Amino acid sequence: MNKQKMKGNFLLLITAFVWGVSFISQSKGVETISPCAFNGIRSVLGGLVLLPVIAVTDIIRKRKGIEVQKLNKKLVAGGIICGALLCAASTVQTAGMVYTSPGKAGFITALYMIIVPIIGLLTGKRPRPAILLAVLIATAGLYLMCIDSKLTINKGDVMVLVCAFLFAGHILAIDYFSPRVDGVKLACLQFFVCGIINLIWVLLFENPQLEPILGCSIAIGYSGIMSCGVAYTLQIVGQKYTDPTSASILMSLESVFAVLATVVLVACGWELTGGALTAREITGCVLMFAAIILVQLPETNDKK
Repeated sequence: MNKQKMKGNFLLLITAFVWGVSFISQSKGVETISPCAFNGIRSVLGGLVLLPVIAVTDIIRKRKGIEVQKLNKKLVAGGIICGALLCAASTVQTAGMVYTSPGKAGFITALYMIIVPIIGLLTGKRPRPAILLAVLIATAGLYLMCIDSKLTINKGDVMVLVCAFLFAGHILAIDYFSPRVDGVKLACLQFFVCGIINLIWVLLFENPQLEPILGCSIAIGYSGIMSCGVAYTLQIVGQKYTDPTSASILMSLESVFAVLATVVLVACGWELTGGALTAREITGCVLMFAAIILVQLPETNDKK
């Protein structure tokens, strides 16, 4: 492995770690303020963090003689569509974390990696046998994680499962717009759109107060600055130096980091929603992670 690829993989590993720990900050944040308030503030903060990144990137491109993309209809349309989908997905996810543990939420959310190729069936694409097997394994893992011995399911788990489908839609929208527009500017716009939609809801239907918001400023700051701003920038830089398969597998580790962070913090005395995972839930996590890895492995070429 060359040094450039090692650099890219390392940056993506950091990205996965930041995203995994962000499930903890979301869980703690919604203990104090509403999901819409938390998402709104952190998304706007994430957009603000990306503004200097855009400015520096544009300066570098101009010096290299590369054309800098200006605000246009396609970029605005992409920002609005992706931002609306991100708003729906992240708000439902954060609301679900009021009732379920950060570790479980991390793994259930990661199901979008399996849902995306399944949605491809609607466009007439034939699924690889590995994808069908991954669906069966993920279903078994989801059963062990979410369905208890009394055959009941936590409503928080249901909400996070819905968010996985919404995130799949968001990924497909990003997949459509990202080759056509500047990726960082698209991310910045989607964060602002997501944040503004949430904040409008808060102002119209909630009674926001400054003291509770300040009380969870660390959680909001981490989710906005680190998870949205810093991690997204690291992802873009890291993916330049490594291959897509390695990148997707490394980023899927966010679910593993979410579980590890939950286990460590609960062991240290932290009170988290859902508490520590049971042996049954951990078995479900292992199965789901196996399915996530399986669906990301490249298709083999018999001729080679």
